[in-house]
This record gives sequence, C-alpha cells and structure tokens, in this order.
Amino acid sequence: TLFTTFALKIKLMNINNHLGSLYTKIDNQLATITFGHPNANSFPSELLKRLAKEIDTLSQNEAVSIILLQSEGERAFCAGASFDELLAITNEAEGTSFFEGFAHLFLAMRRCKKLIIGRVQGKAVGGGVGLVAALDYVFATESASIKLSELSLGIGPFVIAPVILRKAGQAALNELFMAPNQWKNAYWAQQKGLFARVFENLKDMDKEIDDFIATLLKSNPLALSEMKRITWQHTDHWEKELLDNAAISGKLVLSEQTRLMLEKLKNK
Repeated sequence: TLFTTFALKIKLMNINNHLGSLYTKIDNQLATITFGHPNANSFPSELLKRLAKEIDTLSQNEAVSIILLQSEGERAFCAGASFDELLAITNEAEGTSFFEGFAHLFLAMRRCKKLIIGRVQGKAVGGGVGLVAALDYVFATESASIKLSELSLGIGPFVIAPVILRKAGQAALNELFMAPNQWKNAYWAQQKGLFARVFENLKDMDKEIDDFIATLLKSNPLALSEMKRITWQHTDHWEKELLDNAAISGKLVLSEQTRLMLEKLKNK
C-alpha cells in the first residue's frame, strides 16, 4: 500500500541518518569527499569503515590526483566518536572493534597515494582532531576550535595520540590531552601545525582552497605522490601501534565512570 511504502521510506531515512552519509564527487582530477551525521558529524563505526574504504579506492584511481575532505553543514566539522554507539558497547571485543575503525581510517589516510586536503569549517572534538591531524594540509575558519575530551570521559585519546604527536609534537599533545574541557582556538591549532591556513569566513576559505588546489593540479601527479610518501616516513609502526591502542580504549570504555559520563553528555 501507499502507506506501507511511505513508512518504509521513513524507516530507510532513519537508518541512513543513524549511519551517516558519505558522498564523493570527482571533477578534473579532484575527488571531493563529503561526510555527515545528524549528531555534529560524529562517526558511527559504519561511517568510519566507509570513509576508510573510499580513501583506499581513490588512492588507486588514476583519474584522481588530489582529495579534498570536508563535512556537511556550516557548524561542527566532526564531533568524533558516536556517543550512541559507545554506549551500546557491551564487551571488550566490541569496544576494540569500534576504536579500530579510527585506526583503520588513519592508516588508510597514511597509505593513500594522493594528498588529502582538509576543509575544516567548525569545531573538532576527539577523533575529529585525529582526523584533522591525519590530513596532509588543512584550511580552517576562525570558528574551528579543537579539544580532546577523552580524559574527561574516563578514557584517553590512545588511537589519536600518535597522529597528533607526528603533526603537532609532544607538548601540543600533552596540552590537549591534559586539558579535556578546554577549547583551543583555530590560531592555536595553526601555531601547532594542525592547521595550515585560518580564515575569517567560509567564503574567503573556499576561494583560497580553489586557488590552492588549482595550483597543485598543475604539478606532476607522480611528484605529488612521492612527496606524500616522504612526508609519511617513519610511521610504519602505526600498523601495529594504532590497533594495540584501540584495544586499550576498547577496555576502558566499559568502565562505570565512562558509562556515566557518556550518559550525562548524551542527555544534555
């Protein structure tokens, strides 16, 4: 019936909203990936897997020289891990599997043969900061503040830590890790190397991104690929380290303190 068909469509929409969205557009050697989720562009495990797989696919696509990664909307860039999914974890295996999603995403970005440029239009938290750190070059607006909130939840940014350490250094990692309730502004992130360029508004940022990518696309694709490889040297150990660290987070997320804090934040 018409009602049944309509109800099915609504159900599918709800499922898609729960899993998030991921779209890729390829035009003139540029692949633009846009991810989204109703909860401040947070990451459920399925979206993490899809994004990692898409980056692997584009890495092998000879029609692509540059990747631009962005999120939906004009507010949050990425709220990190999905609180709903974290609360649904019932054992260490499930917890480890969830955090391995971030590990596999960062590893996909690491081995990708194409430069990945980031467009960060708003705040990034937790895994979202790790995503920023794993990008090769990042444009951001002044509203793109960052923080690592994991310690306040009774866990730690174990999968994210090596990625931030590589990009911003030990002092910046310590400051983010030990101040889980403190937002760091976009200029702080730029000073630490997490952002390359910061703009007052989206219009100015997008114009500069277009010009920047147009210039890069005039370069030899093989030269870009070789530079990508060189800038990611000395990270081979991540293949094991990130997965080991995911197991630590997978265990800690089951603690009573973490469950209470997640519930409290979810109900805000």
